[in-house]
Amino acid sequence: MQKIIDGIVEFRKNDFEEHRSLFKKISREQNPHTLFIGCSDSRVVPSLITKTLPGELFIIRNIANIVPPWRESGEYLATTSAIEYAVIKLNVENIIICGHSNCGGCSALYLEKEELDKIPHTKKWLSLAFSAKEHVENILLDNDFAAREWLTEQANILEQMKHLLSWPFIAEKYKQGTLQLSGWHYIIETGEIFSYNKEKKFFEKIN
Repeated sequence: MQKIIDGIVEFRKNDFEEHRSLFKKISREQNPHTLFIGCSDSRVVPSLITKTLPGELFIIRNIANIVPPWRESGEYLATTSAIEYAVIKLNVENIIICGHSNCGGCSALYLEKEELDKIPHTKKWLSLAFSAKEHVENILLDNDFAAREWLTEQANILEQMKHLLSWPFIAEKYKQGTLQLSGWHYIIETGEIFSYNKEKKFFEKIN
């Protein structure tokens, strides 16, 4: 905890002072241009990998960067309400779904039932990515673990992009060209980010 406290002091003395005018400008309202949906993994830091400042990204993080398909519900829906708010109230121009290498959520899709039963809420959440696992199992003929990991992470990104387009107001804005959707695969050990090219139907490195 002391490390965090020291960080707060360091932020106030240095980073805050460097951007004092920005913080004053955004103190009463926000106008982010992008909704960033990423994994809760501690190694993924959206503002760091995009070099963005406070006020630019509206960020949602959850296990395996998952987006539930559109539905109305009386439950308490954190990810769903955040997406709704970002698109309707904040009128973001872009939505990025960012998966990453060595994703624990994607890896958990392959756990034995007994192991998944020990984390029932996580198991339920990951059911929204099961189709990505099935896709990989259908195309991967051998037991290449590295290939399975890479392909599952990318298949999951595409599955969640498909879920986004099941939302009527997102599909409408996307069709009109007022909302851009991107799928990114961030490689932790190299710092590379691969973006899905829908015309070529593969992930290509952002240079």
